[in-house]
Amino acid sequence: MDSAVLTQETPRISTKLWPPSKGTRVLFVERITKNLTTPSIFSRKYGLLSLEEAEIDAKKIEESAFHHANEHHKEELFSDGSSAVLLYAKKSSKFMLEVLRRGPTVLDNATLEITRDLNQKTVFDISGGRRSVIHTEDAEELVKPLKSSSNSYSRICFSNTSFGVGAALVFQPVLVSLRSQLKEVDLSDFIASRPEIEALEVMEIFASALEGCQLRYLDLSNNALGEKGIRAFGSLLKSQNNLEELYLINDGISEDAARAVNELIPTTDKLKVLHFHNNMTGDTGAIFISEIVRRSHLLEDFRCSSTRVGAEGGVQLAESLATCTHMRKLDLCDNIFGVEAGLALSKTLHNLVNIVEIYLSYLNLEDEGAEAVAIALKESAPSLEVLDMAGNEITVKGGPALASCISSKQFLTKLNLAENELKDDGAILIAKALEEGHGQLCELDMSCNLIRNAGAQYLAHAILNKPGFKKLNIDGNYISDDGVDEVRDILKGSPYILGPFDDNDPQGEDTD
Repeated sequence: MDSAVLTQETPRISTKLWPPSKGTRVLFVERITKNLTTPSIFSRKYGLLSLEEAEIDAKKIEESAFHHANEHHKEELFSDGSSAVLLYAKKSSKFMLEVLRRGPTVLDNATLEITRDLNQKTVFDISGGRRSVIHTEDAEELVKPLKSSSNSYSRICFSNTSFGVGAALVFQPVLVSLRSQLKEVDLSDFIASRPEIEALEVMEIFASALEGCQLRYLDLSNNALGEKGIRAFGSLLKSQNNLEELYLINDGISEDAARAVNELIPTTDKLKVLHFHNNMTGDTGAIFISEIVRRSHLLEDFRCSSTRVGAEGGVQLAESLATCTHMRKLDLCDNIFGVEAGLALSKTLHNLVNIVEIYLSYLNLEDEGAEAVAIALKESAPSLEVLDMAGNEITVKGGPALASCISSKQFLTKLNLAENELKDDGAILIAKALEEGHGQLCELDMSCNLIRNAGAQYLAHAILNKPGFKKLNIDGNYISDDGVDEVRDILKGSPYILGPFDDNDPQGEDTD
């Protein structure tokens, strides 16, 4: 055959799904290991594998599944690799089921215990038990282990406490002496019930004591910081050039506080985790946060949920995420993005090929935004494990795009589409998308979707015989009493996976 003709007639493949990258294969081994070490009906009957044994088995399972899929792919001319991905998932599920039924063969945890014991000596943690009010005399007793010249503490945790100025001054010189060895500091929720003036002084004392530490982890959450609190920690924040994880959860971070964070955090390519959950950042504050994101090229885990961000700020955040090609976990839940920000996000998702978990619930995406996101995810994110798009007003119209995306995501472990309006037609589309493969699926939430008997039964059949499946939630729908009995009969071999029907309305009628 003439090569020119062959080139001319051969359809152009825009997306190659096979082979998976080395990173994807490593992540898949980790997922298999997690499944093998999670309690299930198999572990109750055959025993639970140790972590060490599960890791060995997981590598063998992945290698064998990859070999079968790769040989299959070689036989398919001009294939985009989708059938190889499906075979890869099917074979891995089959081999994993065999290991679960075999049970453990090695039960020696001695090495694990030794490692755990060694790790305990590097952590100084006073957060356990009920909340403690730290007085000066308490601090003098607590600080003694840190004064030992032979201590090897690299992590300190003062969470769940309430430090006064006197107690902070006791710890100050000791923390100064530990600057060179501290790598992780947790100061979350450590000034509870203190008056603002005293709380700010305590923050400044700890900030000056820790200034210059080369930390990889810093948690300042649950301190109602606001702009004043952020600037009280200014000397500490400005001195951090190696920070990999920063947590500012529930800190009252408004527009001005977000501006302060942007000013104080040094430009660094090392930041991998950034959490801003439950603040009052708003659109303007989101613009400052997006500037931090834009210069954090190695970001892997970004959470900006429940931060009152609307369409303008959502677009800015979405566009800034385009540079974060290492992103594995993205949580933007419970904001007011709307369709416009959803469309902007869909454009960014094409760059986030390493995404493993994505949480986009309660963003007002509607059908248009949800369809755009689903199409983008289908074309990228080959290793997607968690997809959460609950509460986005998605109707049957958005069902086909969602189903097409879900069908291609063979490594899904959790799917949440609750509180939409998919009805029976949409539920059946989702069920059919899950029938083939999806051996890793553990949870499916289709509650509050105006589903009736047919949709509920399709969903029950779809998750039947998936080895690690744990929970199906179809409560809050319009399933008749007979329909509920039918679903229970379908799942009678695994009744524990079916959630309650407390909010189901057998006589429910569609308002439209």
